[in-house]
Parts: sequence; C-alpha cells; structure tokens
Amino acid sequence: MSSNAMVLAVEDLSVSFDGFKAVDGLNLYVEQNELRVVIGPNGAGKTTLLDLICGRTRASAGSIKFKDQELTRLPEHQRVRLGIGRKFQTPSIYEGLSVFENLEISYPRGRTVFGSLFFRRDAAVIERVREVAGLVGLGDRIADAAELLSHGQKQWLEIGMLLMQDPELLMLDEPVAGMSVSEREQTARLLTRISANRSVIVIEHDMEFVKRIAHRVTVLHQGKVIAEGSMAHVQADPKVIEVYLGH
Repeated sequence: MSSNAMVLAVEDLSVSFDGFKAVDGLNLYVEQNELRVVIGPNGAGKTTLLDLICGRTRASAGSIKFKDQELTRLPEHQRVRLGIGRKFQTPSIYEGLSVFENLEISYPRGRTVFGSLFFRRDAAVIERVREVAGLVGLGDRIADAAELLSHGQKQWLEIGMLLMQDPELLMLDEPVAGMSVSEREQTARLLTRISANRSVIVIEHDMEFVKRIAHRVTVLHQGKVIAEGSMAHVQADPKVIEVYLGH
C-alpha cells in the first residue's frame, strides 16, 4: 500500500482506563476513498477508537497518522481543521433553525456559531448549502425547521453539516440506528456516494447494512483487531463467529 493512497495509519495504538485496556496495540490502515466498517461486540473498543482518532480521548501509546501527519498530541479542533469529521450516535443539530441555516453555520469560516449566524451570505455559501442539501437528500426540505425532520433525516442533516467542511476522513458511529428500512436504504446509497471522494469509517451493528456498504470490514474484540477483509471473509472467520457473529 503506497503511503500517498493512505489517509489514515493507526499503529500500535493503546489506551487504558483505570488499568483496563480499552484499545490494545491496535493497527488500522485506511486508504483514500475507502468505506471501512468497524464491527465487534459491545465493549470491543469501537467508539473508543473513533474518540482516539478525533482527539476526544488521548492515547496512552502508539501512533495515529493522518496523511503522514502525527495526530496523537494535537487537540480535537486542530484535527477537524486538518480534515477529520466525526458524527456521534445522537444527532446534534439545531432543532429551531432551518435545514439551510444548520448547513450554513457549518460552513468553515473559522467563526463561532454566533459569529456564523451574522456573516454575510454570499453566492459561494448558498451554492455549497444547496449542493450539500441535495447530496444528503434534503434538497426539498431546505426551508423547513430541523425539528420537523424524521429521525433519519436529522441524521442526514448532521452528515451534511460535516460535509459542509469537506473532510477527507468522515467517521460515523451507528448511523442507521433507529432508522426505518427505507431510510437505511437511502443511507447506504448516501454513504456510497460520499465515499467516492473521501474516506469513511463507520461503526455499525446491522450486518445487512454492513454487507451493503463496506469495502472492507475490521472486526474488533477486547481492543484488538481479530480479523479484517471483505464481509464474506470475516463472516467465515472462526474467531469472528466465536466472539461475535455466533451470538
């Protein structure tokens, strides 16, 4: 794998909480425009891994390189500026604002939320908002208040808010939890479109959804990678069946 095609290189990464190793000597390599899904039983270290990459949690040991730049000492906001976007399980959108305004305040202007509300709307901002709203399937809801959206649409809006910043690496934690069947299907199509020009890491429990979207699957157990490869490959792995899929 050439390093120029590599967006993320996580090596020997560990973090301990009160002597418990939540992530234990973990290696993970993600290429450009790759859609990687991380699966594993509860407590495997999946969310902690995303916390370590985005800077919410500080690593005890190991290295996290984003496009060959070491991240382990950088604060969270600097990692965002470098091009890392992270979505948590519950959507954090501004319910009282319109879809347009939610996307607009996410436009990277180096301002606070309140500063963003008062900046001049120029053609570039309006065009970007419309483009992203269309991409996440909310083009026809652009004037509606965010609180009127369905659960799935709120998730798409939050993905849109991250896309406004045009991250090169987008990380999503259980994006289809609580969604209807048709919303899951639309989300699968959305993530496939998004990964055409950026790398995406998804944590997910819904195996049908994983099968639908993943380029490669990484299986974690007790903070370690126990298998990696295509969905068919990891599904056939005896270790994976024993610790996870067999349940």
